Amino acid sequence: MNFHSFFFKKHLKKKSTLFRDAFGNLHFIKRFLIFTFGCISYNRYNGFNQLHLEGTEYVKNLPDKKVLFVSNHQTYFADVFAMFHVFYSVKNGFVNSIRNPIYLLNPKVNLYYVAAKETMNQGILTKLFTYSGGITVKRPWMKGKEQINPSVLSDITRMGIAINDGWLITFPQGTTQAFAPGRRGIVHVIRKYNPIVVPIVIDGFQKAYDKKGIRIKKKGVLQKMKFKKPIQLDLKKDTTDHIMEKIMDSIEQSPKYKYKKDSSSN
Repeated sequence: MNFHSFFFKKHLKKKSTLFRDAFGNLHFIKRFLIFTFGCISYNRYNGFNQLHLEGTEYVKNLPDKKVLFVSNHQTYFADVFAMFHVFYSVKNGFVNSIRNPIYLLNPKVNLYYVAAKETMNQGILTKLFTYSGGITVKRPWMKGKEQINPSVLSDITRMGIAINDGWLITFPQGTTQAFAPGRRGIVHVIRKYNPIVVPIVIDGFQKAYDKKGIRIKKKGVLQKMKFKKPIQLDLKKDTTDHIMEKIMDSIEQSPKYKYKKDSSSN
């Protein structure tokens, strides 16, 4: 048995328990961090800034596990914090609204998100963010066009653990730059674990916050978050390029959306 076979068999057995998530993080600590960060960030989305939601009815009836969210990306953390608020709110029966922060007392602890390892290793605060649900990965995902290096294999495996345990938020572009090309590693994750793939489109976060999403640049900004129907994929017939095109189109980051934006700004 080679190293990769051993690694995959060892790590794919990881499951959450009553007290710990699939990565061994204690639920009571996660709940405390989620509540604390949620209270601190709440006014960013329902106070001096507002968050307009659309399509959370597509989230309401999703299964508890095997769901992958794909989204465009505008800041390192503000996007994710907003999504956490939304998912906790939906879990507690509220549709297209985060006006009842009581949901912070009953969060979805098997909710995870992908973040760059170099970003999450910058201090104690980012380490706490990771504990609350972060799955760190190294960049770049791809070496050449198809070859995947060993570190990426382990990244994909950790993402698979998160998917098999619950919901995983990903940003296929891997950058906050608008209309950047998608990274094909996400297609490997979809092929391997076959999750339900739900697109999210966000806007306004880049205007309201700095690149990290910690410092407030402007108040009174209307932030938007739209959930769409799960993407219909035929993993046997669809090529990797076609799946990537569907993903980028669904999060409105494909060339046709760039052309529309460029046309409207002229």
